[in-house]
Amino acid sequence: MRLIVGLGNPGPEFQWTPHNLGFLAVDELANRAGIRVERPEAKALVGLGKIGGEDVILAKPQTFMNLSGISVRELLEKYQLGPQDLLAMWDEAQLPWGGIRIQSEGSAGSHNGAKSIVGSLGTQVFARLRLGCGPDHPLSSRKEYVLRAMKKAELEVAAEMIADVGDAVELLLAQGIQAAMNKYNRRELQQDEAAET
Repeated sequence: MRLIVGLGNPGPEFQWTPHNLGFLAVDELANRAGIRVERPEAKALVGLGKIGGEDVILAKPQTFMNLSGISVRELLEKYQLGPQDLLAMWDEAQLPWGGIRIQSEGSAGSHNGAKSIVGSLGTQVFARLRLGCGPDHPLSSRKEYVLRAMKKAELEVAAEMIADVGDAVELLLAQGIQAAMNKYNRRELQQDEAAET
């Protein structure tokens, strides 16, 4: 069984902000698999089902971003899972819009939700999928940037990226994280190289 957690902030005012890309990714997976993510459990909204032939728990923590790790830890404990069974998804302002990056471990960087998970679990070794929302200009406030409503063009790129995330997670569950990393991380590298030439 795999716990797939998307990070975001609860409440309609945050729904279409870059900081809620993790929630939108969970919604995409839920729609594809016919899973309803609405049961309150361990400070999250949760839904159970199957993706890629594997039993999954889809979860959207309702603690607000900075305390996401509390909910993640409680969910892992409740279902008797460990960090090796976790896939966490969050927005990443260090990646360009539309880019996704899959890793089996790593630091939380500057993302407060990721920091909360690392702090609550006491390890950086868990699978993560980061959704790019990086600006094309220097920011005076990253917080304001990720908590503002997405513009029309950003929503269009986000929709394509979320569809890619759905495909990537299905591949990860069916064939393993290395297969997903090989396909999706390489694509991002090719886009970067094309932009440089």
